[in-house]
Amino acid sequence: MAEFFAMGGYAAYVWPSYAVAAVVLVGLLVATLKALRANEATLKALEGSRAPRRRNRRDGARRDAAGHEAAAGVSEG
Repeated sequence: MAEFFAMGGYAAYVWPSYAVAAVVLVGLLVATLKALRANEATLKALEGSRAPRRRNRRDGARRDAAGHEAAAGVSEG
């Protein structure tokens, strides 16, 4: 087991490089989570500051080129 930790005489280089890599990965994780929380807060503020969107009708009503509902039973064309 001691031979493993000695890394063939290169332990002074291997273990610090693992430590640096771990620190970088943890830093990236922290930065990502911080940005995520900031973006979620911005999204929540934006969603709360606007009027609710109107939904399209889903009952099959057709609309003409100007966006007006076509009369029932009248074919386009």
